[in-house]
Amino acid sequence: MITLGIDTSNYASSIAVIDYETNKILLNEKHFLPVKQGECGLRQQDAVFSHIKNLIEILELVHNKFDLSGVQAVGVSVKPTNDEDSYMPCFLVGKLVSQVIKAVKDIPVVHTTHQDGHLNSALFSLNNENLYRDKIIVFHVSGGTTDMILVENGKIVETVGSSNDLFAGQAVDRLGVKLGFPFPAGVYVSQQAEKCSDTIKPKVSVKGLNCNLSGLQNQCEKLLEDGADKEYVCRYCLSFIAHTLIKMAGNARAEFGNLPVVFVGGVMSSSVIKNIVLNKMKDVHFVEPVFSSDNAIGTAAAAARKVLYG
Repeated sequence: MITLGIDTSNYASSIAVIDYETNKILLNEKHFLPVKQGECGLRQQDAVFSHIKNLIEILELVHNKFDLSGVQAVGVSVKPTNDEDSYMPCFLVGKLVSQVIKAVKDIPVVHTTHQDGHLNSALFSLNNENLYRDKIIVFHVSGGTTDMILVENGKIVETVGSSNDLFAGQAVDRLGVKLGFPFPAGVYVSQQAEKCSDTIKPKVSVKGLNCNLSGLQNQCEKLLEDGADKEYVCRYCLSFIAHTLIKMAGNARAEFGNLPVVFVGGVMSSSVIKNIVLNKMKDVHFVEPVFSSDNAIGTAAAAARKVLYG
């Protein structure tokens, strides 16, 4: 079962081809959207234009690298999440490309969401059918979400927890841009944090299954104003996020039982966060950054499961 995936998020244009039944990635191309120095993101009209430019280049690369004649289905993210009112114009670019492929090749096109793509990318990577079958808790932590999701039979049941204000990725990106790093700044913040060996146990704001992260931005800015090293501030930022997730996951297990926990999303690509969480919760699942950050592997996997299993 060879499927092609497309994802046009607010961060990157991505196309992937996988062989689902052998659990292999046959092709994986991603171009980040260009963001001006000092800015934290793009207006949607600029994102749409950038996706058009990127996909022209990526499709040319795909054409030169891979014979698409064996592709049996296409998976494409058409909106950010499964919420009924979820919408973002940049996903229309990927949807348009998928419809063109369908018209030319007469193969199924499976519409999914960006969040479903992250879920399916992680489960494809972990390659554990029990995680598809069982009820699990999934954290989707990125620039646009800090969601705790209940998943059963590989499908999102409901979002049971989230941030009440700032998303984790926003806090990381705002710190990174303030320090002069390009957007998205997560990888640079994590690299700086790795240079600091301090053990930091910040006081986090978690109530039940929800959290507040706006205070994190204020605390980081105060630390910088007081002359703290950027390495320490970056580690403080990621430590705050890690301890927030630990507490949310503990509260969720207290409510729903000792369910498997999977962490996905661009912010979860940080080895600093991963190591802090695993030090406290050794039985949870992280995936490699290629599967955790924005990608089209998950939309390709979603299409394969839809065609194979309905």
